[in-house]
Amino acid sequence: MKMVKNALGREVPTEINGNPAIPFKGIGGHRPAGKKAGPPIPSGADYTGSKVLKNLDEVIDRLEIRDGMTISFHHHLRNGDYLVNMVMEKLAARGLKNLVLAPSALFPVHEPLVDHIKKGVISQIQGSMNGPVGRLCTVGGMEKIAVLRSHGGRYRAIQDGDLHIDVAFIAAPTADTHGNANGVYGPSACGPLGFALADSLYADKVVVVTDNLVPFPTYPWSIEGGNVDYVVPVEKLGDPTKIVSGTTKITEDPNRLKIAAYAAQLVRDSGLMDESGFSFQAGAGGMSLAFVKYVADYMREKRVVADFVRGGSTKFLVDILKEGLTRFILDGQSFDLAGVESLRDNWNHIETNPFVSYNYHTKGCFAPLVKASVLGGTEVDLDFNVNVNTHSDGWLLHGIGGFQDAADAYMTIITVPLYRKKNPIIVDRVHTITAPGDVIDAVVTDYGIAVNPKRHDLLNRLKGSDLPLVSIEELHEKAIEITGKPEKPKTKDRVVAVIEWRDGTVIDAVRELDAV
Repeated sequence: MKMVKNALGREVPTEINGNPAIPFKGIGGHRPAGKKAGPPIPSGADYTGSKVLKNLDEVIDRLEIRDGMTISFHHHLRNGDYLVNMVMEKLAARGLKNLVLAPSALFPVHEPLVDHIKKGVISQIQGSMNGPVGRLCTVGGMEKIAVLRSHGGRYRAIQDGDLHIDVAFIAAPTADTHGNANGVYGPSACGPLGFALADSLYADKVVVVTDNLVPFPTYPWSIEGGNVDYVVPVEKLGDPTKIVSGTTKITEDPNRLKIAAYAAQLVRDSGLMDESGFSFQAGAGGMSLAFVKYVADYMREKRVVADFVRGGSTKFLVDILKEGLTRFILDGQSFDLAGVESLRDNWNHIETNPFVSYNYHTKGCFAPLVKASVLGGTEVDLDFNVNVNTHSDGWLLHGIGGFQDAADAYMTIITVPLYRKKNPIIVDRVHTITAPGDVIDAVVTDYGIAVNPKRHDLLNRLKGSDLPLVSIEELHEKAIEITGKPEKPKTKDRVVAVIEWRDGTVIDAVRELDAV
């Protein structure tokens, strides 16, 4: 395999599974050419009868799935999803091999995929990793190189033709007989279905699977029936109580509360709240929820109303909406059931999809319109590069999610403890680069805040603040003082996965871990 150094000095392959790859060229360094991809042009003459089939077996018969095809799923049901395992079990039973799995994300519930990978049913994954599947990939258990993309990067790859989907299976909590579908009604209601939009538009064949089949028309329609080939009822699509991501409770850990408080004060002291167009984004973990609480307190004090807040929605964002502290929630996925209910009931809680929110190859998505984005990570290095995919021990256990895309905010804040157990989080060089330091503006830890020295404007904004501002080097030295210098993981030469940047270039490669 030919390897070259990209703009960050990382050695990456020039070819991935027989297809040419473009090394990362820096932010804005790669400009696309050509036209968008497209599915075959259908004819209404072929869709005059009912689209509703009896079961998954009947639809698989009609689809004529062959070895080597690419099958896709979305992840809005998160750890409560039943569909991925149901479909893959049926494909395995038919003796299919060498399938490419293209989920928008995977979760621990999908551990049965490990057996399908070992048996050759699945030879590659494009899109995401979770613990069990990631562990297998890390030690070379997958035949082909996996490709990890952000949510926006996945939409881009499908749109640009880098990821061609043969059959898309779309879990729909409510669908009508024509194939229109939404996620806000039905026993498996999960909120938005936006991560399946690209699949419905570009896949050769599209199957909507539902446990709440209703007469035409259902509304709203996140997925439009004119893009759907078949509708299949199942007894149970998933467990909506398990869509919860992270936690629904604010952390009680004093160090993490300190980090959240620092991050909120950073947003306040930067002056962003005093300007028009204020908005923010935060995740669903206990520390992120604490940040939302502290920011809301500052907004009340200053009588500020945000133009919008960006979801993943949680009860905490919904409460802000109901209180009138924000005009809108722009929601890509629901992290708890309060978010689902709000999306259904509140006109200013708006469902979004990765095209409008995160896709880099558009005439402008709204990711750069977010003023402050608060994100986590597994490692941060002296150049402000951030790792969210591998741990410091080299194990590939996480997907990218919306991390790269959300880092396009005016002020991207990474909130991390200085160390976890005996592992420093501020390191000299991250094991894997998920996002380059050029898009990271501040690192907030329980031992102080490092602002990227390239952000002269932000440093000027913070003059007079009593925040504990330190250099990234000081944070690193303090971390090593506490934990000692860690051993670097030992890896082999074989590349088992690549990390794509939002524009489709390869920002880093993950090598097989020498786990002996």
